[in-house]
Amino acid sequence: LLRMAENSLLKYMFRDGAEIDPDQKFGLSRKARMRRLSEIIGLMRKHRVHEGLSPNQLRNFLIDLGPSFIKIGQMLSLRSEILPQAYCDALSDLQMDCDPMPFEDTLAALEDVYGSRFHEIFRKIGPTPLGSASLAQVHKAELSNGDVVAVKVQRPGVRAVMAQDIDVMRSVAKHISRFMKDTQMLDLRDVVEELWATFLEETDFIKEANNLQEFAELNKDVVFISCPKPYMEYCTESVLVMEYVEGISIKDTEKLKEYGYDLDEIGLKVMDNYATQILEHGFFHADPHPGNLFVREGKVVYLDLGIMGRLSVRERIGFSKIIEAVGTQNASDLKDALISFSVEHDIEGIDHTRLLAELDNVLKSYCSTNVSDIDVGALLSDIMTLTRQCKVTLPASVTAVSRGIVTMEGSLAEYLANTNMIDIINGHIMRTKNIQEEFEHRIKSTLLSLDSTMNSMLKTFEYSSEMFRMLSRGQLKVNMEMLGSTEPLRKVSRIANRLAMSLVIAGLLVSGSLIISVDMPRVFGLPVLSFIEYVSAFLLFVWMAWDMLRKSRRP
Repeated sequence: LLRMAENSLLKYMFRDGAEIDPDQKFGLSRKARMRRLSEIIGLMRKHRVHEGLSPNQLRNFLIDLGPSFIKIGQMLSLRSEILPQAYCDALSDLQMDCDPMPFEDTLAALEDVYGSRFHEIFRKIGPTPLGSASLAQVHKAELSNGDVVAVKVQRPGVRAVMAQDIDVMRSVAKHISRFMKDTQMLDLRDVVEELWATFLEETDFIKEANNLQEFAELNKDVVFISCPKPYMEYCTESVLVMEYVEGISIKDTEKLKEYGYDLDEIGLKVMDNYATQILEHGFFHADPHPGNLFVREGKVVYLDLGIMGRLSVRERIGFSKIIEAVGTQNASDLKDALISFSVEHDIEGIDHTRLLAELDNVLKSYCSTNVSDIDVGALLSDIMTLTRQCKVTLPASVTAVSRGIVTMEGSLAEYLANTNMIDIINGHIMRTKNIQEEFEHRIKSTLLSLDSTMNSMLKTFEYSSEMFRMLSRGQLKVNMEMLGSTEPLRKVSRIANRLAMSLVIAGLLVSGSLIISVDMPRVFGLPVLSFIEYVSAFLLFVWMAWDMLRKSRRP
């Protein structure tokens, strides 16, 4: 019976599913979706998901589900505002190396990509991987010209598996979203679309090589920030050849101290540079977890630039206004910044009073907390939840920025015990502002506001004169519309109905009494007409009393 129910559910969910792979690049189909979802349901039964999962059980469940779900687990491990800390700690193990694929498979994958050029390009390749992730693994190698490089090789077939999983998630989200209110939670379809876009970018190593070049160019004048140099002539969609980087992981704070590094200096400089990436370059590392940050020769080296965030000029200005309003604890400015930054909002549907009051409460809570205890992830999550509830849709880029900030702050938690990313970004904004331009801008804004106010006042006098002229001639008409809840009108209507019914009952009783002496056939000693009126009055009274009692008990 359980299998029959599952099969019926699968057929219902995928009966009209649209292909996300129209060119069949990843071999997706309706049949493949159903087969994969059946496997997922089987794993759910195996891990007894319906009975609840402990932190370790959740980690093992995601590992069995495959690379797509491992990536989701890695993201969730850094989101303490979504999962309890015990679960985040368990999922943080997913950031560590996965089981490596055999060296023979790595060589076979490289030979499949380069063909006869393989032995011409590489002099030797180290058999032990430097790191092994769910998507790819990295080997140290030596080129034929003697350069020492790191070769990132994608696991064979992993793109098709991940594409299939995200395809299943899209179909599931499409149907589940029908039963969820937009004001209560994120649209799951948007989450899956973001995951799909991330997948396409992260599994194309040509894009990662281009990202390395662009990142290096933007940070060429920063002496303490670096990234590996890519060898573009050897990079393909599934293989990335780049400079070999040997350094100290940002996680290894004890070793950094042994080598004489100042942790506070590293933390401040890295976070300030991250603010520069977001607000000035509009091109930032979207997944700066500890495994992607190394220290080498006095420089912080960013690794794994497969996922990069991008912000337009408008988005950079809007986000800086939001951060500035949060830093100054100004709920009114924050509300205006969120609405102006939004890509879509319902002007008439926004409850401005509620939005302002809720933002004020969030900022007060943030302000009353010790700087070292502030959960920036929870703060940003609360703000975005409020915008959704108040029908203000923020661009997808704000999610990537927020996640990056939270991830970076989590990566450098041991480096900055008495500050947070919001304060550092605000400090960066203040330092990079041109005082003269800011002053001129404020003067210009003041003059424009004054001009608009004067025009409004002149129009007010003009309309007032016209109104008094019409009033003196008896031509003024007033149209009034009652807005808001209809419950008061319903109550007035019920009172009027009961009053009218009481008058009818009283009329029947008076009329029946007046004709009681009239000569006509009698029933129970009363004239027929009087009898009918008395009975009608009694029935109407009983009905009205029952109706009043019933409605008085209604919650």
